[in-house]
Amino acid sequence: MKALPRRTAVIVFLAFAFAYFFSAVLRAVTATLAPTLTQEFALSARDLGLLAGGFFFGFAATQLPLGTWLDRYGPRNVILSFVLIAVAGCLAFALAGSFWSLLAARVLCGVGVSACLMAPLTGFRRWLEPPAQLRANSWMLMTGSLGMVASTLPVQWLIPVIGWRVVFVLLAAGLAIASLVLVWRVPGWDVGHSPDGTPPSYAQVWRHPYFRRLAPLGFFNYGGFIAIQSLWAGPWLVRVTGVDALQAAQGLFGINLAMLATFWVWGLLNPVLARRGLGTDRLIAWGVPLSLLVLAAIVLAGGGAGALAWAAFCMASSFVSLAQPAVGMAFPSALAGRALSAYNLVIFAGVFVVQWGIGLLVDAFGALGLPVAEAFRAAMAVFLACNCAAYAWFLAARRDNRPHAP
Repeated sequence: MKALPRRTAVIVFLAFAFAYFFSAVLRAVTATLAPTLTQEFALSARDLGLLAGGFFFGFAATQLPLGTWLDRYGPRNVILSFVLIAVAGCLAFALAGSFWSLLAARVLCGVGVSACLMAPLTGFRRWLEPPAQLRANSWMLMTGSLGMVASTLPVQWLIPVIGWRVVFVLLAAGLAIASLVLVWRVPGWDVGHSPDGTPPSYAQVWRHPYFRRLAPLGFFNYGGFIAIQSLWAGPWLVRVTGVDALQAAQGLFGINLAMLATFWVWGLLNPVLARRGLGTDRLIAWGVPLSLLVLAAIVLAGGGAGALAWAAFCMASSFVSLAQPAVGMAFPSALAGRALSAYNLVIFAGVFVVQWGIGLLVDAFGALGLPVAEAFRAAMAVFLACNCAAYAWFLAARRDNRPHAP
């Protein structure tokens, strides 16, 4: 398919970004609501991790069929169907009266917004030239960071005024409006075919050496970075550094604002770096050790590591976000939906495991007699070890990415 004209491409990007903004608010709002929900429903760290992870469980569960549907029916038709599920999930969460009803609604929300990033990335693979794909991916993530900024202090300010339940009603309304914008601006889709004429399949994705090389990084490093940003940075600030809920929300606001700026800069730099021969693999190889060093410093500092430290960790972890568009470009466009959704499955399965796993570890170390702050530090040390192992696999399985033509 011929690349979209610049003006049309900008409009299509903005239409998708509007939906992804609300998706990101919904994804990250649990961190801000953690103190409120913990008090109202008497949640343990394990319950809180499961509640936040439930969103990503629902998100991950749809990724394989989602990739097939994106390749077959196109981004517009697929994302519209899913956004309506997200609207229902938001309303169910607003009406929930128990932990289990909260969890069920949270899973439904995850299912509903699971196409909000994969749909545009699949479209960009066919509609944009490779340098523009890298920029569009980074700026979609910037939009997500803007949504995560909105999920912190603005939500914290709204809770005493309208309550957390009305916040979810407003999210449902925003997603409904986003669906109308998508109908209005996103183009249709022609079914693609593999270069050799064979029907596209996930087997072609799973067997690809480059996909396998990046999978552990996607699971632990990328998934774990999202798990920290969207949940555990908040409880760390409250239970380890000792700040109150408002100060924690202010810290999360700063973290997400830093990520917004980071992804904006990546969007500016990616085409320039690509023209100079600095590919994804080299940037990841250089950047991931920075995140490992920062995380190690946080573990050592304990209560001395506040929002600034976690912002530094998230910013250093942003190098792994470059892998997502690189995976899409490593496959022909007819396989783009499957390749991107398969990698997204890896990422968000990692988010679910890390979010719930950290909660389980905190409770387990606490049961062994460690104080709360020390239990958090021990859990983060286990997370650091997993990240180091994934990076070692990436270095051992060296294979350059060779993008296909759009």
